[in-house]
Amino acid sequence: MPRIGVTGHVILASGTAELIYACLVRQLTPYAGQELHGVTCLADGADQLFARAILAIGGTYEVIIPAADYRERAVEAHNLVDFDELLAKATTVSYMPYPESGREAYMAASEELLRRCDHLLAVWDGRPSASTGDTADVVRAARARQLPVTVLWPDGARRGGPVR
Repeated sequence: MPRIGVTGHVILASGTAELIYACLVRQLTPYAGQELHGVTCLADGADQLFARAILAIGGTYEVIIPAADYRERAVEAHNLVDFDELLAKATTVSYMPYPESGREAYMAASEELLRRCDHLLAVWDGRPSASTGDTADVVRAARARQLPVTVLWPDGARRGGPVR
């Protein structure tokens, strides 16, 4: 059974989370069951939708946290309950050796995610990265490693306001 990692957009327009969640469930269903194992950094948006989809079809996941202060500095107030709930359901949680969150820590966590998975799902609209460590950078790094990448961006999906 492959270990499946995820990268994807954090800020999604209204109604997009439901489209992406359904798409993730469809993509992961062939691997359903206890053997399915995901790898995520558990950011808001695509990462958390992935974790929920993994759980919904009977799999497990591990979490890679980019920095020691990630929860306090990078998880927004509206997302704390969901983040904590999903973090508690992870089989393992590991922290990158960065004291402070930032672009370098995010990319390092994504590189570690790529080391731990056999296949990457990218919830990505195909646009270039705006900042270091964004989705396009992670996809580029995965492809450079010759890691299989499946891009998911369902019809009607849009980037936009925060997922709530």
